[in-house]
Amino acid sequence: MADVVTVERFIPAPAPAIFALLVDPARHRDIDGSGTVRDPKETPERLVLGSEFGMSMKLGVPYSMVSKVIEYEPDRCIAWQTRGPGRIGGKAGGRIWRYELEPREGGTLVRETWDIRDEASVTRPVVRLSAKKTEANMIATLERIEELLAT
Repeated sequence: MADVVTVERFIPAPAPAIFALLVDPARHRDIDGSGTVRDPKETPERLVLGSEFGMSMKLGVPYSMVSKVIEYEPDRCIAWQTRGPGRIGGKAGGRIWRYELEPREGGTLVRETWDIRDEASVTRPVVRLSAKKTEANMIATLERIEELLAT
């Protein structure tokens, strides 16, 4: 199983419109292709480099994750690293979600990457097993972004 999974989709929308969805934590539930993202917790209205934001999640049972924006280039790239809350965070999580936007004629090539190379050693083997499902969810996320911007 791969530790880095990337999917791409050409979306017929300008990069600033796509970026606006990605930097708004309140919209993450709308774009999430996995169905696990619920509501933001203690988050800024708009993400920037260094922003920390919490998210209520549900995969069978409710849980929470805390993320920090680690890469940020307006209208081009945003990435956040996700960990469990509090003391758990040092022992669980560490995966990186990255979105790269490449303006093209008639729209934007969007590249989403899931990178678990910095995942905690305790959780990495289990998380790695979800690579294929995560890839399918990422494809669905990019489809949802396109659907939201097409309407």
